[in-house]
Amino acid sequence: MKRTLSGPRPLDVAAGAGFMAAGETAEAVAAEGAYYLEQLSEVTITEASEDDYQYDEVSEQDDLSIPEGDEDLTKALQMIQEKKEDTNILAQKTVMPTKQSLSEVPEVVEDFLCNFLIKMGMTRTLNCFQNEWYELIQKGSLKTPDVRFVPDVYTQNMLLDSENKSLKKDLKRYKDAAEKAREDLLKAQKERDFHRMHHKRIVQEKNSLISDLKGLKLHYASYEPTIRVLHDRHHILLRQKMLTSLERDKAVGQIIGLQTTLRNLETGHSLQVPEIRVGHRCDREDKPEGPTQKAIREAREQARPKIKLKSNTKDSKFPINIQPNPDLYFYKENISPPKTEYKLSNIFRLHELPVSCVAIHPRKDILVSCSEDHHWKMVGIPKGNVILTGCGHTDWLSGCCFHPSGTKLATSSGDTTVKLWDLVKGDCILTLGGHSHAVWSCTWHSCGDFVASSSLDTTGKVWDVNSERCRYTLRGHTDSVNSIEFFPFSNTLLTSSADKSLSIWDARMGCCAQSLYGHMHSINDATFTARGHMIASCDTCGVTKIWDFRKLLPMVSIDIGPSPGNEVAFDSSGRVLAQASGNGVIHLLDLKSGQIRKLMGHESEAHSVVFSHDREILFSGGSDGTVRTWS
Repeated sequence: MKRTLSGPRPLDVAAGAGFMAAGETAEAVAAEGAYYLEQLSEVTITEASEDDYQYDEVSEQDDLSIPEGDEDLTKALQMIQEKKEDTNILAQKTVMPTKQSLSEVPEVVEDFLCNFLIKMGMTRTLNCFQNEWYELIQKGSLKTPDVRFVPDVYTQNMLLDSENKSLKKDLKRYKDAAEKAREDLLKAQKERDFHRMHHKRIVQEKNSLISDLKGLKLHYASYEPTIRVLHDRHHILLRQKMLTSLERDKAVGQIIGLQTTLRNLETGHSLQVPEIRVGHRCDREDKPEGPTQKAIREAREQARPKIKLKSNTKDSKFPINIQPNPDLYFYKENISPPKTEYKLSNIFRLHELPVSCVAIHPRKDILVSCSEDHHWKMVGIPKGNVILTGCGHTDWLSGCCFHPSGTKLATSSGDTTVKLWDLVKGDCILTLGGHSHAVWSCTWHSCGDFVASSSLDTTGKVWDVNSERCRYTLRGHTDSVNSIEFFPFSNTLLTSSADKSLSIWDARMGCCAQSLYGHMHSINDATFTARGHMIASCDTCGVTKIWDFRKLLPMVSIDIGPSPGNEVAFDSSGRVLAQASGNGVIHLLDLKSGQIRKLMGHESEAHSVVFSHDREILFSGGSDGTVRTWS
């Protein structure tokens, strides 16, 4: 009997027991195929011959054939249906198993040895091995559990390759992460080194500044004794000068008296006191006047109007029939378009310290500026020549206002007083004191008999110029009253306060008629239009509001911040509003079109702004001590 070893051999029957391996190995094997190849060889097995056996011949007749004569339609359809079912069954049996259903069976020892001997060409050893192997199987000496499996090296290699690939991917990913971390570390180290150097430089600069500050303090301390000695010497010299002047004046008086007496004795007339006084004055007028006599004469002249005012203690009356506002007719006649195009034309350097207020003379081309250097100056326009300088306040000046006639000036100061000045002589004719803190603003009544002031002590005051006393104290605000202004040709007052409100007051009774709320921050300034129908206000955050005075309601709100608005002013037509801002910019707002134009020229903060009466020139004062003209 001959036994032929065929090439393709199924894995599931290669091992009789049918042991299953892990799922991963089954998937790997299924991917490569469910069969393995063996080399064909013939093995002759010697057994007892069975030549006497008679084999029956089997006919090759097709089972599906139909005998002739018995064909009919029903049988034909049945045969076709059965053939179709058999075809489907065969197709289902020949379907290859999927990865999930395929399981790996390792190669058995028998197949491994046979394949090895075949590859090596050891056919006799192969024959001997197969004879003994199958004899043992027939005798039953070799049991199935004794047959061990040989591991599939190819499958293991594939598993190791896949694992190696995954490990390489992980290694590459880790290398990329390590490289990125290294770059981040280098970047962090560079930033650390930069900040460390910056810190060292700042520390060095700090130490240098501290040493310079200590040196300056020592240098300043060395000046104090010298200044004190010079100050004492100055006072001693002034005292000596005063005593010398008094002695000189006394000697001159004695000489003049003796000369007059001798002259009278020579003429034979008796000495009369009136004649001596008249003659004495005439003689002194012919001679140069000494500084002491000049100071005494000026003090007497300044004291004369004060004595005259104090003798008249009768209070002034508020006007009842006030003349119509002439600006109403001016507005009707003025049909020219508003002017918003201004350019810097001139700079007047008038003060060494910041300019706090600028005012225009009501009738002449004259400008007055107040400063924190305790002085106010009157200059001519447009040349800017200084006409008059006023000094008398002991602290910074905060505001000023012209008398309606233009002959007097009122100034407010941080020394808690309001002073009235005669512009003809340039002297202070009255000092109004009653506030407990700095005075921020002052304003004249249209009749010229009353002055109103606002102060840091949360009050406003109405002063009677004729009786020189405070008529009313305006109480109601809870914080500093920053500005005050009389309604044109009226007895109504407008105040703005740091308590974020505006108040309307009746000056005749000193009571609050209405309060306006809408600002979210402290209000720095508020003003009327020339016609008096609108109010403009600005606060510390740059918000400017336009109010309807007749309805006492806000009309529009413009945010020009974040720099604070220090002062607002209307032009004579009431159609253009100017705002002095804390960043040095002058903002011009066209109320009809809503357009805003910026005028930049101040080196620092702008404190005050005012239009000329013909609207051709705009004046602004800044913290750089200058007054700038825009035309």
